[in-house]
Amino acid sequence: MIQLTNHGVYLLDGVKPVDTCDVSPEEARKGTIAYSILTSHNTSGNDRDLKIRFDAMASHDITYVGIIQTARASGLTKFPIPYVLTNCHNSLCAVGGTINEDDHLFGLSAAKKYGGIYVPAHQSVIHSYMRETMTACGRMILGSDSHTRYGALGTMAIGEGGPELVKQLLCRTYDIAMPEVIAVNLVGTPRPGVGPHDVAIALIGAVFANGFVKNKVLEFVGEGVKNLPIEFRNGIDVMTTETTCLSSIWVTDDKTEAYYKTHNRPEDYQELKPAPIAYYDGMVTIDLSKMECMIALPCHPSNAVTINEFRRDPKGLLEKFGLTELLDKVDENGDLHVDQGVMAGCAGGIYDNLVAAGDILRGKSIGNDAFALSAYPASQPVMTRLMRTGVAADLLDAGVTLRTAFCGPCFGAGDVPANGCLSIRHSTRNFPNREGSKPGNGQSAFVALMDARSIAATAANGGILTPATDLDITYSEPDYVYDDAAYKSRVYYSFGKADPSVELRFGPNIADWPEMPALGEDILMKVCSYITDPVTTTDELIPSGETSSYRSNPMKLAEFALSRKDPAYVERAKAAVAIAPFEAVCDTLEKLTGSKALPQIGSVIYARKPGDGSAREQAASCQRVLGGSANIALEYATKRYRSNLINWGMIPFTVENEPDFAVGDYLLVRGVRSAIKDKTATVTAYVIKPDGSAKEMSLTIPTMTDDERQIILDGCLINYYRG
Repeated sequence: MIQLTNHGVYLLDGVKPVDTCDVSPEEARKGTIAYSILTSHNTSGNDRDLKIRFDAMASHDITYVGIIQTARASGLTKFPIPYVLTNCHNSLCAVGGTINEDDHLFGLSAAKKYGGIYVPAHQSVIHSYMRETMTACGRMILGSDSHTRYGALGTMAIGEGGPELVKQLLCRTYDIAMPEVIAVNLVGTPRPGVGPHDVAIALIGAVFANGFVKNKVLEFVGEGVKNLPIEFRNGIDVMTTETTCLSSIWVTDDKTEAYYKTHNRPEDYQELKPAPIAYYDGMVTIDLSKMECMIALPCHPSNAVTINEFRRDPKGLLEKFGLTELLDKVDENGDLHVDQGVMAGCAGGIYDNLVAAGDILRGKSIGNDAFALSAYPASQPVMTRLMRTGVAADLLDAGVTLRTAFCGPCFGAGDVPANGCLSIRHSTRNFPNREGSKPGNGQSAFVALMDARSIAATAANGGILTPATDLDITYSEPDYVYDDAAYKSRVYYSFGKADPSVELRFGPNIADWPEMPALGEDILMKVCSYITDPVTTTDELIPSGETSSYRSNPMKLAEFALSRKDPAYVERAKAAVAIAPFEAVCDTLEKLTGSKALPQIGSVIYARKPGDGSAREQAASCQRVLGGSANIALEYATKRYRSNLINWGMIPFTVENEPDFAVGDYLLVRGVRSAIKDKTATVTAYVIKPDGSAKEMSLTIPTMTDDERQIILDGCLINYYRG
């Protein structure tokens, strides 16, 4: 189904890949769509080190309070570009009393004061609203949600941590080296029953573990693009985040143009395609005609197998992926029994997906036993159309519960299954704990990702895992008419109309960032966590779900840091900065430094590959407010997490091999401030054991921009802007 070409490839006329050409790679690289968009937004004056200004931005109600608070502390007076504040994550006001609604009123007051766009709860998930109203061919959008991806609509979009949005609000730039571009060459046409999540899961499975597209741009090209409806493309595109790529872009065509006409924005369309000769740093070839219905087994989107492959040996594959707790879901006939299905959010709640589910379930019943199925249309305009076409009635009559636009099932705040149950979801992620599990409390549940079509097929088969291609279904052509009456009634739009007289509305849980010190010349860091998992997700660094209500209170949220991965971390980190080191350690420090004075004291965590998943800045800021000075890693899973560390004043050290220290040890790094300032590549650290014994080790300081180095020297982005 998928073939990887791990070397440079020329693409002729947008469809024909060749290995050689009489045009140099350097010149032909300029022929990619990505190059033209990136350079048109670049302010640096050269095409190697980019300084990007975006056209628009978006945040949801887990992130916008912290972003605005940071920008306000740094001198914000008005939003310089359209900034959309959606309320699709903390939509439910239950846990924590009034906390979520207090955040919403803060967001509305900020939109009024600084000139923003405020989308109330239940109106739209963040990415649906941006697709419907803010994209344009050739535009760039920055979002504080990792699934900020609008490439199928001709918009290069990037999901980043909040401080990167702060920089744009303060008229600064997004600074990156020109990324490599990987062509995704689509050929063929999908079979009926195969949906966008099937293609996306297969793609993630092919490129995640090997890092084939990490921090690169995916450019979707080839003859197969024209065979995909625009919402099918959107469904694939939003999942490119899970490949760890930086961004995505697609060729545009008459179907893209029709989308903009349907959404009353014909002027936002333009044709985008590679030059007659374009050079890519690699290629992923996807034969859509060979695609099968897929399942991403718990607990990662890259655990990709075809449903038919799974059905041939369900117990063997469950054991392979360490899912022995699900073995009792397989009956004597080898059928896997599922407990719940969900179709939700920016990936699953797309109109075309729900229409296809309606086609499968029309006249059928999901049954009145334990299996349940819910659907969350991605926006009120989508809900309106489902109601007017009768699709909503078809779903309801089959026993599906229809919900409002809400991202909860994607991050663990909606449709939590019962203990020991398996949920199949057309949503973005199936990381541990996003389904409500708390193994430490004896609660365990699992999520697998599937396309809405196969979820509906499974529902029609009484909860027995079933690929949609097993069914003989005549799928209707989705007839979509965009009606934004709900938006006109409820969305507050004041870009360009900032009113400085408006006072921000603060709830009792909204707190300012604590003071953070500038980097000292020498630092003594206590090792407070040592994680040897192959990958550590941001969900493990700071859990989603029940913590969401505290995202506007840095100190309260920090109490949850690493709570599911290393529950003792918070108390260790607090003690590291509050309690003097052991006497034996102090004696060794005096020998190494020649002084009895303690250097700057902080904490550090080690993880092999931290930062996969969400863009949430709190994965780093929670460590920082607890006194964190640095992370040490073999590599960082994403640019987003590395940027978050830097923007919160933490040094992203790397090491070549698993370091020889343990929790409770100290690391002394002398001259680290000078090393950062002087662009020194490596520094010597001393590992000091509690008994006072010491040994040397080497830490690598990765390449950083001058601004990034200064942010670390100043202690965080807020300090940097305060000057």
